[in-house]
Amino acid sequence: MKIYRSINLSKKHRGGVIAIGNFDGLHLGHQKVINQAKKKAKKNKLPFGIMTFEPVPVMFFNAKIKSHRINSLNQKINQLQKLNLDFLIIIKFNKSFSNLSAEQFIKEIIYKKAKCKYLYVSRNFRFGFKRQGDIKTLKKFEHMYKYRSVVTKPFKINNKIISSSFIRNKISLGKIRETKKLLNREWTVEGQVIRGEKRGRQIGFPTCNIKLGDYIIPRLGVYAVKVRGVKFNKKGIANVGYRPTFNGQSLLLEVNIFGINKNLYNKVINISFIKFIRSEKKFKGFERLKKQIQIDINQAKKNV
Repeated sequence: MKIYRSINLSKKHRGGVIAIGNFDGLHLGHQKVINQAKKKAKKNKLPFGIMTFEPVPVMFFNAKIKSHRINSLNQKINQLQKLNLDFLIIIKFNKSFSNLSAEQFIKEIIYKKAKCKYLYVSRNFRFGFKRQGDIKTLKKFEHMYKYRSVVTKPFKINNKIISSSFIRNKISLGKIRETKKLLNREWTVEGQVIRGEKRGRQIGFPTCNIKLGDYIIPRLGVYAVKVRGVKFNKKGIANVGYRPTFNGQSLLLEVNIFGINKNLYNKVINISFIKFIRSEKKFKGFERLKKQIQIDINQAKKNV
């Protein structure tokens, strides 16, 4: 898969099939759009690629939205590589790009640069510009700019449309097993281990501390998890919260990895959420906290 950080495509990737979207989470609905576009490309012997935007437009326009993403850009790239695309276009969503009109985008990028023959989008597709457009806009300019737009029907489970916002809601409620079904994989947070106050180590349960950054915040509490590093793949337990027993002030993801007791500072690890165990709570003393952690660990080991 060739990755383009600009719209200057090589000749072999012009004139193909492109699926456009944010694809946050790459859930089953996204996978439906991508698979249909791939079939069209294969049938017509055309190159197939995806166009996505970074940062996510809604976060660009609203600085107050900090905790939003289901997956990071790096995760999105890795997940797309498994889908056998010919190319991926990552468009930097900045001020100048946001000022484009929908027609300018279609004319300058889709028509002149990509020479796209087929555009695939989901039914709720919206241009992320200040001067917005939607699928009606795509249809309007088809003949003028020599492409066909294909709008896929929504992917539904139990008559509910599967979307990124729907999945974010599931994560925020701690419904991790439902999230796995909707993503077709475990929801995973990727992050660099930072130095903490070593309180976990002091009470016998050392943790790797990770900031959630712009990931969607899951329900605060304790989870059974799987943890993957460069040279290990282990089970573990994680707490997402503010550590009320220690009067913590900042949100943190703390992970106790079973069977590992070594320095992982500055290492990047992946934490896959398996099951929500309990809500975060404040304990009256360290001894009560230690007893509860051991109960949580026993519970986690039964679920990972």
